Amino acid sequence: MTSAISRAPSRRDRPGPKLALLAFTQLIVALDYNIVYVALPDIGAALGFSAQSVQWVVSAYAIGLGGLLLLGGRIVDKLGPRGVFVTGLALYGVASLAGGLATHAGLLIAARAVQGAGGALLTPATLALIYRGFAEGPLRNRALGAWGMAGSAGLAAGSLLGGVLTSYLGWEWVFFVNVPLAAGAALAALRLLPADPRRSSRLAGFDVPGAVLATAGATLLVLGLAGGPEAGWATVRGAGSLVAGAALLGLLLLVESRSRDPLIPLRLLRQRGLATTMAVIAIFQATLGGGYYVLTSYLQPVLGYSALQAGLTFLPLTLVCMAAAMKAAPVLLGRWGIRTTLSAGMFGTGLGIAVLIAGTPIDGGFWTLLPGSVIWGFFGGVAFVALFAAAGAGVASQEQGVASGLASTAKEVGGAMGLAVFVAVATAGLTAAPASPPQVLSGLQAAAWAAAAVTALGGLIALLLKPSQEGTSR
Repeated sequence: MTSAISRAPSRRDRPGPKLALLAFTQLIVALDYNIVYVALPDIGAALGFSAQSVQWVVSAYAIGLGGLLLLGGRIVDKLGPRGVFVTGLALYGVASLAGGLATHAGLLIAARAVQGAGGALLTPATLALIYRGFAEGPLRNRALGAWGMAGSAGLAAGSLLGGVLTSYLGWEWVFFVNVPLAAGAALAALRLLPADPRRSSRLAGFDVPGAVLATAGATLLVLGLAGGPEAGWATVRGAGSLVAGAALLGLLLLVESRSRDPLIPLRLLRQRGLATTMAVIAIFQATLGGGYYVLTSYLQPVLGYSALQAGLTFLPLTLVCMAAAMKAAPVLLGRWGIRTTLSAGMFGTGLGIAVLIAGTPIDGGFWTLLPGSVIWGFFGGVAFVALFAAAGAGVASQEQGVASGLASTAKEVGGAMGLAVFVAVATAGLTAAPASPPQVLSGLQAAAWAAAAVTALGGLIALLLKPSQEGTSR
C-alpha cells in the first residue's frame, strides 16, 4: 500500500497540466502580437505619436525580444528553465501594467522594450521545458502541436479582442489584459513545473563578452530592419545599424571560437540540422509577415473593410492553422519524419499564398480568399510545428535553451527582414499620393507572388536536413 502511494504521480509529474500551462503561455505571447495592432490608431492619438513613429509601439517590442533571445536561451541552460520562465512572466506582466499606465510615448516605448525582454526569457524557457519534458518523437510532436495550436488561437483572439477592448474599455486594456494572465501563469508554474536542478556556481565562467556582442549585434540588426523603412535605408538608423549589427555578430563568432564556455557553442551552428532549421524558419516567418501585410492591405485600403471585418476574414486561416498544428502535424511527423513533413509544409504554404493572391481581384472578398486561406492555414500549421521539432532534434538537454534561442532569433530577424522587403516590393511602383486601389493592388500582388516563390525555396532548403531525421512510427 505504501509503495503504491509512493509511486502515485505528483502534480508536477503529470504531463497534461504542465503542457496546458506551456500552451497557455504561448497563447499569451501570440495574443499580444495581434492585439496591439488593432489599437495603434487610438494609442497614436492619445499619446501624441506621429503617423511615422507609432510603429515603434511594435518595433520596440521586436527589438527587445530579438536582441535578447540568444542571451535568454543561454541563461535558461545556466540557471534552469523554471526560474527563467517565472521571471519572464513577471517582466511581461509588470511591463504590460506600465504600458497601460503610460502617459506619453517615451514611457510606452520603454515598457514595450521591457516586455520584449520578458518574452526573450519566456520563449526559450518554454521551448526548453517542452524539449526536456517530452521525449523526442510522438510525445514531443504532440506537445509542440498543442503549443503551436495555442499560438494560432492567440493570433485569432488578438485581432478580435483588441477591437472589443479598444472600442469599449480603451486602448490601455490591450496591455492590462496581460497582467492577470501572466500572474496566473507564474503562480501555476511554481506548482506545476519541476524545480530546477541544484548546481554549484551556475554562472561561473559565464561568457560576458559573448553576451554583450550577441545582444548588441542582434539588437542593431533588428533596429536596422525595423527603422529602415521609416528613416531611410541610406541612414545611420537603416544601413548603419545593419552594418554595425552584422559586424558585431561576426566578431561574436570569433570570440566564441576562443571562449572556454561560449554563449553559443559553435558546434551547434555547424550541425546541419540546426543551421538548416534556422534558415527555413527565417524564410517561413519572413513570408508569413509579408503575407499578413498583403492580406491586411488588400482588405482595408483596397476593399475598404473595417478592422473588425478584416479580423473576421482572417478567422478561416487561423482556425485551420490551429487544427493542423494540433491534429495533422503530429501525425505527419510520425509517419513522414521531420524532413519530409517540413518540406511538404513549406511547399504547401507557398501554394496557399499563391492561391490566396489569385483570389484578390479588385472586387473580391471573403469567398474569393477562402480557398487560399484554407490551404495556407493547413500547411502553415504543419510547417510551424515541424520547424520547432527540427530545432530541438538531436540537441543535448543542457543546450536546449540556446538551441531554441537561436531558432527564435532566426524567426524574429526573418520576420523583420521579410516585412521590410515585401513592403518595399509592394510600394515600389507607388508614385501618386494617394495611390488608387488598382495601383495598391498591383504592388500587393507582386509582393505576394514573391512571398510564394521564397516560401517554396524554403521547402527545397528543408530537404538538406539529414535523412535520419525521419519518422520512427511507420
